[in-house]
Amino acid sequence: MPQDRIVVVGARENNLKNITVEIPRDKLVVITGLSGSGKSSLAFDTIYAEGQRRYVESLSAYARQFLGQMDKPDVDHIDGLSPAVSIDQKSASRNPRSTVGTVTEIYDYLRLLFARAGVPYCPTCGVPIERQSTDQIVDAALAFPEGTRLQVLAPIVRGRKGEYRRELQEVNRAGFVRVRVDGRMYEVTDDIPMDRYKQHTIEVVVDRIVLKPGVESRLTDSVETALKMGKGVVVLSRQRPGEEDWTDETFSESYSCAECGFSMPELEPRMFSFNSPYGACPECTGLGVKTEFDPELIIPDPSKPLCAGAIAPFVYKSGETKDWWPDVLRAVGQACGFDATRPARELTEDQMRPVWYGLDHPVTVTVRYGRRERTFETRWDGVLAVLRKRYETTESEWVKRDLEQYMSTKPCPVCKGRRLKEETLSVRVAGLSIAEVAALSVEAALRFFEELPSRLNERQRAISSRTTKEILERLRFLANVGLGYLTLDRSARTLAGGEAQRIRLATQIGSGLMGCLYILDEPSIGLHQRDNRKLIETLLKLRDLGNTVLVVEHDEETMRAADWLLELGPGAGEHGGEVVAQGTLEEFLRLDCETAAYLRGEKSIPVPERRRAPRAPCPL
Repeated sequence: MPQDRIVVVGARENNLKNITVEIPRDKLVVITGLSGSGKSSLAFDTIYAEGQRRYVESLSAYARQFLGQMDKPDVDHIDGLSPAVSIDQKSASRNPRSTVGTVTEIYDYLRLLFARAGVPYCPTCGVPIERQSTDQIVDAALAFPEGTRLQVLAPIVRGRKGEYRRELQEVNRAGFVRVRVDGRMYEVTDDIPMDRYKQHTIEVVVDRIVLKPGVESRLTDSVETALKMGKGVVVLSRQRPGEEDWTDETFSESYSCAECGFSMPELEPRMFSFNSPYGACPECTGLGVKTEFDPELIIPDPSKPLCAGAIAPFVYKSGETKDWWPDVLRAVGQACGFDATRPARELTEDQMRPVWYGLDHPVTVTVRYGRRERTFETRWDGVLAVLRKRYETTESEWVKRDLEQYMSTKPCPVCKGRRLKEETLSVRVAGLSIAEVAALSVEAALRFFEELPSRLNERQRAISSRTTKEILERLRFLANVGLGYLTLDRSARTLAGGEAQRIRLATQIGSGLMGCLYILDEPSIGLHQRDNRKLIETLLKLRDLGNTVLVVEHDEETMRAADWLLELGPGAGEHGGEVVAQGTLEEFLRLDCETAAYLRGEKSIPVPERRRAPRAPCPL
């Protein structure tokens, strides 16, 4: 059997009519023909499906039980197959956390760059922050009021999976009695419940002190011991006099603001990940958006009175206002000095604020039952809080769906859509935070990283040289497939099929694999004609790495760049499924087939003399 060809014998998948075809290896091969002629049936449903099936069968029985049994395509046999990679238009990630940066792995290198070469700034003062000394930590503790109860904690495990029995035994042998595990206090000798598959934080209680004159020496010794055990990090947990709650404050020998006392732990790559609790904004958990009740949707008709139908969730379908809400809203109006019987549009923003967000003091509500009245005081948390509580506590799916019509998705009010914690966003490289770099388009990011070495000091250049090189390579791949306009923080769910396919193509080139069979489904879809040549050069580069590139395509320029052309047809559906013509471009142009006639210029599709006028855009 020749080793330079993929031989498909007896393919009958879908509308393929028992065809036999030979495809040269390590070449750019274009399969063309009418839509429905069997191109995808040959490329994806036969060649790729058989390649995947053979790969799964090569795995152990244990691994195969998780992947499931794959059906053999309707083909006699295929020889000369390589490991197959499908890059189709259905491969866009539906994960709301996936972005262009994470899919292409550029964001992973950005996290590493900022963790190793970033300069932290105080989010309050805006000045660069520096490492803390033991004396600074002690001074910060002594600044707490006298009588404050203080626990000096040494974190030995921070957000790691495992049971850590050996570590706890070592703590016991060192003479320490108590530990705090995931926020709860235990004695070291207790049977502490820890799931080995969940993340845990273990902090050793080094000392417990009540602040008063004369404790400076003891506090200094305890802080030094905690810093040594915690590898440069100490947590001071304090309870002020007269308070029940304990407040934690983390100090580090790494970074501290001399002006306001703000401190942050040692910079790590996971601090810059919005998929990690150590970096994600706590309000939106790293999504960048929040789905909340929207005042504009709650009052669709502001001409109605506030207490008589303006607030839609408080109204039955019959138009009658539910329960005692008119009386409550009337009482809120009286407490705030406005008339709730007036149309909602006549109320000012200041007057509506307590309606939406509640009051600090109780309101007096008078409810009438016929001739009887009942007066009582109640707390008013606001319309938004009432609806949120109902949505979170109800077990009825019908009620949830009914309330969801009054909700909209907006940027997170805390992180402003940037997904990360405030302290993470305060770390900068060349004056930009990681969110600002991710907000750049691919073209702008290319210019930024090409100029970056000149904007860094000698130490930063040495640290970031390899990381910057990897980022630049991936950015150039994206630009070469016509995606220079995309921003790195753009959600992968918003990408068109052609964009997602070309992103995967750029990622595959970056992986540098050889000896593979890549199968693509019309990668030129949605691409401007000026960028078509860049895409073709990318495909040729993938071929030159030592791969076979099989492209289902209608584009003329791609066909002319192919090493081998294969046309299926002659028609679509039951009239297709046969090999009409194949060969190199020169051989193909001499053949009697539909596509060759168009490539020779004998046939063409005329430009319409008259075009339909576009319809008016839909009003938003």
